[in-house]
Amino acid sequence: MDPVSLQLGTSHLWSWLVRLLSKDPEWLNAKVKFFLPKMDLSSGDKAQDAAQGVILQLGRLHTQGRATWQAFIHCVCMELDVPLDLEVPLLSTWGHGDGFPSQLEPGEESQPASQLHHGLKRPYQSCGSSPRLKQCKNQQLELARRYLQLLKTSAQQRYGGGSPGPGQPLAFHQAYIPPILQWSRTTVPFHTQEGAALAEDGADVSIRDLFNTRADKGPRVTVLLGKAGMGKTTLAHRLCQRWADGQLDRFQALFLFEFRQLNLVTCLLTLPQLLFDLYVSPEAGSDSVFRYLEDNADRVLLIFDGLDQALHPHCSREKEGPEDPSPALALFSGLCRGTLLPGCWVLATSRPGKLPDCLPVEAATVHMWGFDRPRVEEYVGRVFSDPLWQEAALAELRESRPLQSMCAVPALCRVTCLCLHRLLPGSSPGQAAALLPTVTQNYVQMVATLGPRGCLPPESLLDLSEVALRGLETGKILFSLGDIHPSTMAFGAALGLLTSFCIFTGPGHQDTGYAFTHLSLQEFFAALYLMASPKVDKTALVGHVTLNSHWVLRTKARPGLLDHLPTFLAGLASCACRPFLSLVAQQDETWVSAKQAAVMQALRKLAARRLTGPKVVALCHCVGETQEPELASLVAQSLPCHLSFHNFPLTYTDLAALTNILGHRNAPIHLDFEGCPLEPHCPEALAGCKQVENLSFKSRKCGDAFAEALSKSLPTMGNLKKLGLSGSKITARGIGHLVPALRLCPQLEEVSFQDNQLKDWAVLNIVEVLPCLPRLQKLDLSRNNVSVSTLLCLTKVAVACPTVRTLQVREADLIFLLSPPTETAAELQGAPDLLGNAGQRKEAQGRSLTLRLQQCQLRVHDVQELIAQLQEGPRLDVVDLSGNQLDDEGCRLMAEAASQLRIARKLDLSDNGLSVDGVHCVLSAASTCETLAELHISLLHKTAVLTFAPEQDQQKGIWRRAALWVSLTPLMPSEPLLHPTRIRLTHCGLQAKHLEPLCRALRGSCHLSHLDFSGNALGDEGAAQLAQLLPGLGALQSLDLSENGLSLDAVLMLALCFATLQWLLHLDISSESQHVVLRGDRRGRDRLAGGSLPQFPAGAQFLAFGQRCVPRTFCLSQCQLEPLSLTRLCETLEKCPGPLEVKLSCEVLSDKSLETLLHHLPRLPQLRLLQLSQTSLSPKSPLLLADLFSLCPRVQKVDLRSLCHVTLHFKSSEEREGECCGFTDCGLSQEHVEPLCWLLSKCEELNQLDLSANMLGDDGLQCLLECLPQLPISGSLDLSHNSISLESALGLVKTLPSCPRVREASVNLGSEQSFWMHFSRQEEAGKTLRLSQCSFGSEHVPRLAAGLNQSLKLTALTLSQCCLGLEQLTLLLRLLRWPVGLFSLRVEEPWVGKAGVLTLLEVCTQASGNVTEISISETQQQLCLQLEFPHQENPEAVALRLAHCDLGTHHNLLVWRLMETCARLRQLSLSQVNLCDTSSLLLQSLLQSLSELKTFRLTSSCVSSKGLAHVMSGLSHCHHLEELDLSNNRFGEEDTKVLMGVLEGMCRLKRLNLSHLPLGGAALAALTQGLGHMTLLQSLRLSHSQIRDIGAQHLAAVLSELTELRKIDLSGNGIGPAGGLRLAESLALCKHLEELMLGYNVLGNDTVLRLAQRLPHHLKVLHLPSSGLSLEGALILSQALDGCPYVEEISLAENSLAIGVPHFHQGLPLLRQIDLVSCEIDNHAAKPLAASLVLCPALEEILLSWNLLGDEAAAELAQVLPQMGRLKKMDLEKNRITACGAWLLVEGLAQGSGIQVIRLWNNPISPDVAQHLQSQEPRLDFAFFDKQPQPPRGS
Repeated sequence: MDPVSLQLGTSHLWSWLVRLLSKDPEWLNAKVKFFLPKMDLSSGDKAQDAAQGVILQLGRLHTQGRATWQAFIHCVCMELDVPLDLEVPLLSTWGHGDGFPSQLEPGEESQPASQLHHGLKRPYQSCGSSPRLKQCKNQQLELARRYLQLLKTSAQQRYGGGSPGPGQPLAFHQAYIPPILQWSRTTVPFHTQEGAALAEDGADVSIRDLFNTRADKGPRVTVLLGKAGMGKTTLAHRLCQRWADGQLDRFQALFLFEFRQLNLVTCLLTLPQLLFDLYVSPEAGSDSVFRYLEDNADRVLLIFDGLDQALHPHCSREKEGPEDPSPALALFSGLCRGTLLPGCWVLATSRPGKLPDCLPVEAATVHMWGFDRPRVEEYVGRVFSDPLWQEAALAELRESRPLQSMCAVPALCRVTCLCLHRLLPGSSPGQAAALLPTVTQNYVQMVATLGPRGCLPPESLLDLSEVALRGLETGKILFSLGDIHPSTMAFGAALGLLTSFCIFTGPGHQDTGYAFTHLSLQEFFAALYLMASPKVDKTALVGHVTLNSHWVLRTKARPGLLDHLPTFLAGLASCACRPFLSLVAQQDETWVSAKQAAVMQALRKLAARRLTGPKVVALCHCVGETQEPELASLVAQSLPCHLSFHNFPLTYTDLAALTNILGHRNAPIHLDFEGCPLEPHCPEALAGCKQVENLSFKSRKCGDAFAEALSKSLPTMGNLKKLGLSGSKITARGIGHLVPALRLCPQLEEVSFQDNQLKDWAVLNIVEVLPCLPRLQKLDLSRNNVSVSTLLCLTKVAVACPTVRTLQVREADLIFLLSPPTETAAELQGAPDLLGNAGQRKEAQGRSLTLRLQQCQLRVHDVQELIAQLQEGPRLDVVDLSGNQLDDEGCRLMAEAASQLRIARKLDLSDNGLSVDGVHCVLSAASTCETLAELHISLLHKTAVLTFAPEQDQQKGIWRRAALWVSLTPLMPSEPLLHPTRIRLTHCGLQAKHLEPLCRALRGSCHLSHLDFSGNALGDEGAAQLAQLLPGLGALQSLDLSENGLSLDAVLMLALCFATLQWLLHLDISSESQHVVLRGDRRGRDRLAGGSLPQFPAGAQFLAFGQRCVPRTFCLSQCQLEPLSLTRLCETLEKCPGPLEVKLSCEVLSDKSLETLLHHLPRLPQLRLLQLSQTSLSPKSPLLLADLFSLCPRVQKVDLRSLCHVTLHFKSSEEREGECCGFTDCGLSQEHVEPLCWLLSKCEELNQLDLSANMLGDDGLQCLLECLPQLPISGSLDLSHNSISLESALGLVKTLPSCPRVREASVNLGSEQSFWMHFSRQEEAGKTLRLSQCSFGSEHVPRLAAGLNQSLKLTALTLSQCCLGLEQLTLLLRLLRWPVGLFSLRVEEPWVGKAGVLTLLEVCTQASGNVTEISISETQQQLCLQLEFPHQENPEAVALRLAHCDLGTHHNLLVWRLMETCARLRQLSLSQVNLCDTSSLLLQSLLQSLSELKTFRLTSSCVSSKGLAHVMSGLSHCHHLEELDLSNNRFGEEDTKVLMGVLEGMCRLKRLNLSHLPLGGAALAALTQGLGHMTLLQSLRLSHSQIRDIGAQHLAAVLSELTELRKIDLSGNGIGPAGGLRLAESLALCKHLEELMLGYNVLGNDTVLRLAQRLPHHLKVLHLPSSGLSLEGALILSQALDGCPYVEEISLAENSLAIGVPHFHQGLPLLRQIDLVSCEIDNHAAKPLAASLVLCPALEEILLSWNLLGDEAAAELAQVLPQMGRLKKMDLEKNRITACGAWLLVEGLAQGSGIQVIRLWNNPISPDVAQHLQSQEPRLDFAFFDKQPQPPRGS
């Protein structure tokens, strides 16, 4: 087109455009307002006609530039009815920027001129001199008035008008409903319209309440917090509108700034520039206006919207003034802190987050919570003016929970109403709501609804979506005209998706900015782009599916802009959005489904993670948007059972999303909300949630409105068991809503109203619901405001309510503990009166109540009322009134009432102001109570506690548990079983004058057992007076007089009580700690004081074990024992009856004192034990003690350890045991040896001598060895840890010949350093010596050999880890030469396990004597040899050797040497060796020459088939072989055949062991055939050889021929009843059978019955574990065994015996071991079992582990323990024995049993009690591993 035609076409278009827009001026005004938000359209337009007005408006649009004009043209074509023939020229001419009308070209790029240059300061205008001051002030006021009017006029113009056209700010609409506002702090510095109660109740805050304060000066800052969409910006603009309308008249000036716009200001500003250049500029006199604002700052309000979007950090400055240029955030900080415009009001809005540091601490915080249901309905009512449509819309909302959840957010409520406005016409009820199930689909419907002419251009949607995503990714929510394409801008403006406003980029610089109508809308379009754009692949898409942590209250100062993007992505991934996405993407649904599947897969991965509370909420939102039940179920099941939410805001929408997901969960869940700001009506979202089992809220943000909302949901949560509402601000009004709701929740088990500032009426209102909650177990009302009068009302409720078990009140604590009765919930709910019928009254009488009223300020008159209440109530368990103000009178009243109140356990009157006089009153009142068990009063510690024993009707359960104890008590049948009473009057300031009245009161207690006067001021006078009064108090168990200032005279006076008080057995005194205790017998439960043992009946002394005489004990510790004091002490003890044990302890005991003590010992014939513990003695003391044996012949044992611990044991005149002496770690050296030995030589018989851990050294040891013949030692000598060296070991070898009575010696020079020698009473024929870790070198071997050659009586030597190498061993064997006799040598060295059989046999050739026995074990690294001296030749071996005289090879030479050395070899044992073919070939040659070989063992070894053939070939020549052991080898079938072939010729075999060898088929037949020739066979072992029934039958056929058979082992062979019966018949023919082992075969009762009928007469060992033995079979077998004279071992383990344990009447005199492990033996079988065990006097080991034995069985076993003198071990592991039974075993051990260990591992005994029991009796072993002490060597 040529330029002329273009000009004509342009003029035509212009004329047509003017005519078209003249028809719709309102549309044009709206568009001009959209593109020119700051333009005033009212001025100058009314005087012109319509066409001129249109031309003027078009001119204004054109002056904004080409982009604005193009966007406008696109709006014309998109929104108006433009004919197609004109639309195309319009878009082609002006829509693409190719031309403008020439008349509009001037001013195309014009911009408003700059008023002031950036950075220049505005000069102040001087008012001149004084005469003009008044005029100047008037002028200033006038300028200020005009500016304030200009501000108001500007606001009125901005917010004026009715409809919210596209050019009008989004914040306003005629249907505005204020959201919920709530103070966020507990202490609110604001005066509200309703007063202070408003903040406490959590009610809504009105707009006026935001600006009422108590402070007259200083900063007045309010921060309004709310999530996106709650209406923060809307409220800010609403405040501006109300101010413009004159409603906020307290403010003269109001300024509104948005941080999203201030972020665009990059230059520094002064405060005047911020106010005037970026808001509204004064017409003149800006300085005067600013001064006026400063003077009237308290009437200035500055609103800053979007504090969370502030970008520029605040730069701290020391000085800030109004003229200092600063960033916008710095100016905001100055305003908040009062450094700028002091006294002004500041209101800031922000999303929840970490608020900037510039906010002052005193700033008030208000939460904006959106809409509750009344607000939603009011909003809908205003939107829908037509009553019919209004009712239809409300009906849709009420029936749809998703719509209710969405409408709780004001922004979403507006979108929902917009969609309903278009969907309701033409839809049936419920259909419109079904189209809006999620937030995403709401937006989809909104976009579809707003589409022009009913269609949506996909390109425009994608372009707008791309702008949205690009903005979010770059943090941009404000766009300039250049950021958006004109066609896209037109599309957004046409649909109302974009809004415009004027923005200031600096002083004098302004522009038009564009933004989405809401941030969530921008997020929706961004998600749409990610889902629909082909430019976004799946990886990038999935990268946006994340969950933000949202710990905004702590960390994030600026929340991100992508928070809701994953939610919209999830919403677009639903199937319902697939057609919409297909339309926008212009792709088929398969392409869309692939992207949706990627999002769903990402959500599934997130569901599998362990998420925090905020992420769980975000995930619930996302999953709810998908509408996928399977995904919702996956998320619901993956949630933890305890879900906690801490310290982040939660709205109704959040809880609705969580509830929606929980609806898909099968298991119950616990929800815990702590410290979370909660929307007041959010609990309504939990309505109908059946999955919640525990629900807990703890937040000061919860008030009465929250309680009201919760009360609506509680009755619908049918599975709720625990409800917690603590730490909130609920008052009586909120309780009034909750109580009716609680009545409808009969399933509740626990309710908590802690810390809610509840008053009396509210608390009483709550407890009224107790009868309506039949399952309630706990009601917590702690930390509320309850008066004493109300407290007594609560005690009355507790007494009357049949379900209350405990009322606990302590300072702020108030807790009811309840036990649900047997009645059903319906029965309890039907009886609202707490005691309205006889059945409930009976229930009240049968229950017990615990009442704890601690620190409640109760007085005497309160106690009187309380006693009256309790007398009519149930039985009391505990009454605790400690910490009150009862004084003496109140305590006396309670003590007197105790017997009437039937208190079962305890009455606590501590800390009640009790005096000394009150002590006597309480004691007198309490002593008459028959159930009193203990009275403890301590005025110093403010303690006064009465403990009671249960009454007779309550003791039945206890008696049943303790029946076994009672059976052991030697009481007469008519003697009542009285409980002991313990009286403790400690630290009460009692003096001697108080004793007589106190003892008079104590005489009223007929069963006083323990009396404690410790911590008083009795002194010696009181002790003397008490000694006279004690006989009148009866038989006590203990008397404590500690800390009473007693002297040694008083102690000696108390010692005389041994003669006057029969009950006194122990006197324990400690001078330094003033500990003085007199005790009776400590057996019974008192010995386990402090342990958690069950309660036993009092008075049981367990004397049925035998009336042994309990020794009296005198303990005196921490005192100075001088000779004079010791003399007086001993003279006093001479008057005490015996037997007597004396235990003394002092820091240092001089030699003189020790001599004094020792010289008095012969005058104490009743003395059994003397101990000196923790007493330092001199080095001379060992000699003094050694002389004691001659000084006092009654001394049996002297034990001195570390020169500070001495123990002397004395024997009676009847005892004749040898003496024992030990001086351990006493610093003895060589100089002490001779005098010590001279003193000890005076002993008649010294059984044991322990000199370990001294400093003897080699010289001292040599001296001692020389003195040994003088010492009458008959037992053992311990010289361990005496710093000895190898010289001592060699010296011992040399000394042995001079010690004829030494039978065994052992030396270990390793870290253990042990040196033992064992003696016999007569001279020993043979001696054994063991040397360990002695590190022999080559030079020591000749000395060792020389010593051995002289020790002709040494028969055995063991060298263990002595560094004896192969060469040293060879040398030793060469040098070892004896005249005559046998000598055994055992070598244990690591190289033995590696050398090989060939090398070890070669070593044997070096022996000087004949080798008669060889034993090799590679695993145990042992080589054992027995040598016979002198060396002798065997004629047969010589002949054989000459036959093999070819010495051409090393092999033949070695064979020749072996034949020479081992010619008389009788035993060859190879265990756990690796036998190579060369070694087996050597053995073959050797075996052929061993004519005297009697025993051959090859066990657990590795040998090839070829090697086995060699060995068997050699064995075939051993015709005198008597024992063959080939067990535990891995032989194949062919190997077994070779073996069986060799066995046929061994007719002289006496012992055959083929255990663990497979003997099936032909091998078994060959074996039985060979056994038929072994008529001398005595032992046959075939265990675990898989012979089964067929093999048993084969064996049975030949057993009759084995007439000499004594032992047979067929264990673990799978033999059943068929084979068992045949065996039983044949075994009866073996008359000499002694050991029978048939365990681990399912023999059954028939086999056992057949065995029992014909048991061998000489049977010693019977093993039948796991043999299928039943009760009947066990009884028959025990009858058959009864009286067998030779039986030594019986094993019936792992059989179901139950009560079929052995029942003996005659007993087994030689039985040593009985094994009944895992036989299901219980208490019923205990009595006959114990009776049978007593009839076996030789028993050493009883195995009863893994059974069902309890305390009754322990009692039976404990009774027989003293009668079993030889018993060493009893295994009771894994039974049901408690501490009671364990203590019975302790009692049994105390009767003199010689048992070494009782195993009690894994019984129901707590570790603490087990440790205590073991400290009392070390022979009890509770460890997992057996710690059985080893018997002493030589025993």
